[in-house]
Amino acid sequence: MNVKQEWITYIEDLQNKICTALEQADAGATFIEDRWERAEGGGGKTRVITNGHVFEKGGVNTSMVYGVVTDLMRQQLKIEGVNWFACGLSLVMHPANPFVPTTHANWRYFELYDAENNITDQWFGGGADLTPYYLFEEDAVHFHQVLKNAQDPFGEALYPTHKKCCDQYFANHHRNEEMRGIGGVFYDHLRPTENFDIGKLFNFQQANGDSFVEAYIPIIEKRKHTVYSDDNKYWQEIRRGRYVEFNLLHDRGTIFGLKTNGRTESILMSLPPTVRFDYNYQPVAGSGEEKLLDACLHPKDWLGIDANDEVNVEWAGR
Repeated sequence: MNVKQEWITYIEDLQNKICTALEQADAGATFIEDRWERAEGGGGKTRVITNGHVFEKGGVNTSMVYGVVTDLMRQQLKIEGVNWFACGLSLVMHPANPFVPTTHANWRYFELYDAENNITDQWFGGGADLTPYYLFEEDAVHFHQVLKNAQDPFGEALYPTHKKCCDQYFANHHRNEEMRGIGGVFYDHLRPTENFDIGKLFNFQQANGDSFVEAYIPIIEKRKHTVYSDDNKYWQEIRRGRYVEFNLLHDRGTIFGLKTNGRTESILMSLPPTVRFDYNYQPVAGSGEEKLLDACLHPKDWLGIDANDEVNVEWAGR
């Protein structure tokens, strides 16, 4: 199979499907599209929605970029090769209503080439996670269950492993490992093996991307009409501060984009429109705000699966 071209086609179609579903949920604003080109090779389509009935700001972006492996990339990203190619979809949605959670998702494919343009390495990566401002456990269970359902046909060890990776990755390590939300799944460098070939990896990645609408849209519909106060909005902006800290200090996608001369406007689209950085802000004891913060201090097993045990996934044989 021509993985590169099939992946580009899939990602463009997925962008259309997700944007349509989000516009229907918002029932007000629509996405505007900004096509851009990268001087070193490739380009993308940035789609942004603002000031909607549901979404204060959000973006669903695709990129298809390529170029020469630089010394800086070798040093910062620990990759070797002569040329590289990357294509993916990345989205972040920031609702206006504090009772509707922020979400992030990304699905990507990467190739490395030698001087004769032969593929020397290839892998998939991605995942999806949820960042609520007020905790509704049934929403957390729903989100995680849909992600698990997408991964289980490829091996029942996958969801627990990728959930654990998500819990570990999406944490502000400078704040005693405080998670930025209630997690989801995250994986990277999924390479083909003899018994789990590139076609099966492609199907796995496609199943994850296809699950997003089912995972997120029902939560929007359930919460988008909830009445909220100025205090609720204030707390949302406090927690958005944690989101900004993670994206600027720890997120590898942000770092990769900036290190490879990516489009800054598209990369920083993930940042929320309003945010607060109050000194040593502490929620009121026993409040909904404290309940959310407690949920973010330590990973939680939302589906009754012990995802904190060490689980080694061997793609071969699955």
